[in-house]
Amino acid sequence: MSISVTTWYLEQTSRAALSRGQEPPAGQGVRIARAEVPSPEFSRFLYTAVGGDVTWTDRLPWSYAQWAEYLGRPGTETWVAYERGTPAGFIELAAGPDAAVEIVYFGLIPAFRGRRIGGHLLTYGIERAWDLAERWPDRPSTRRVWVHTCSKDGEHAMANYERRGFRVYDTTVTEEPDVPAPGPWPGAGPLVFPPHSAAQK
Repeated sequence: MSISVTTWYLEQTSRAALSRGQEPPAGQGVRIARAEVPSPEFSRFLYTAVGGDVTWTDRLPWSYAQWAEYLGRPGTETWVAYERGTPAGFIELAAGPDAAVEIVYFGLIPAFRGRRIGGHLLTYGIERAWDLAERWPDRPSTRRVWVHTCSKDGEHAMANYERRGFRVYDTTVTEEPDVPAPGPWPGAGPLVFPPHSAAQK
């Protein structure tokens, strides 16, 4: 059985196009840091935890060596959002030809959605895409940042990119196998945070 999947390709061709998202409240304890040491274990955890309910499956068959090779490529970066020390989501960047940088993956672990982290992380990641050459001296200055999202992604994905200043430049429709979302493990679901935990006092 197959389903029709629409894929949208979006881009920014000027850093001035970026529209910043709101930052989470200071007391929420959100910070963003780059995972500078390539770690297949950590990256695969992020990939399955964030993409498990939105059918991210293309990297599930990757071997350890494939993960290590990919993460070690010059111009590939993973930036991770943490809430009070716990990984909440990530954004992965990859430098490509013609001074373009792709946002390869972006998202939050389900328990952390709706907590004003996503817009902040996306803003931060876009900024890092635009200044990527400052950390990779052999790369030319970024001239274009692009991303694609599809109808299998989260319901707010497209709107999130458009709010940050991305504009659609291409759309495709394909037939794909109707594969159930794998989840990080069977039975996993959103965690409900208490309104006032001891760590927030």
